[in-house]
Amino acid sequence: MNTTETLTKMKGLRLHGMQRMFEELRATRMADSLSHEELVAHLIDAEWDERYNRKISRLTLGAKFRYRASIEEVVCSKTRNIEKNSLIALGRCDWIQKGENMLVTGATGTGKSFLACALGHQSCVNGYKVRYHNCMKLFSHLKYAKADGSYFREMKQLQSQDLVILDDFGIKPFDADSRLMLLELLEDRYGNKSTIISSQIPVAVWFDIIGDKTIADAVCDRFIHNAIRIELKGGSMRKVKSNNSGQNLPPEK
Repeated sequence: MNTTETLTKMKGLRLHGMQRMFEELRATRMADSLSHEELVAHLIDAEWDERYNRKISRLTLGAKFRYRASIEEVVCSKTRNIEKNSLIALGRCDWIQKGENMLVTGATGTGKSFLACALGHQSCVNGYKVRYHNCMKLFSHLKYAKADGSYFREMKQLQSQDLVILDDFGIKPFDADSRLMLLELLEDRYGNKSTIISSQIPVAVWFDIIGDKTIADAVCDRFIHNAIRIELKGGSMRKVKSNNSGQNLPPEK
């Protein structure tokens, strides 16, 4: 068997995981002690791992998260109103499979954005397409998209995501264009795709923030009634992390 030719073919077929494992087995002479079945299993496992890791990396980069966060890093306690077992259950992403939504609320600094990003990252690990957006920046971007004719393409791309995260919802009241865009986005995703909204604004105030009772009714109908609710409590996590690290960290919402 021409080993160099075999490696060249693996590279040409982009079997990078298989190529790496084959070279490793040759270098350590482990292949000599393996049966044919074991050798094939090692090569196939290495290629599967390689492709899985590349997929996760691609999904994570494409999500454009605000924080590099994982659910293992989330501080869970009764005082924060979030328990480890509940978070692990959410990390299985059954709620995304069902097209359910999630609302994360709490005071400034309690870790809403971090939690949303952690759940988004876990969704990527489970193979779902995710996109993170700051709410104000998203609707500002969509207004420009309307002006340059790319609006429908942008909305179609949002609709294709299994999970969309809308962070810092309601910090600024919605104008007429923004609230119609919000309704269109939630309408397109209703019952089919999942959305996380993180906000320090209580739901009772949403009608004032959205600014139109009819549209606010429609938004709440399409989001709230099937949303998992997490209300984070306790003191600011910024201060805790700053004290533990000895440095100021980026603000968490």
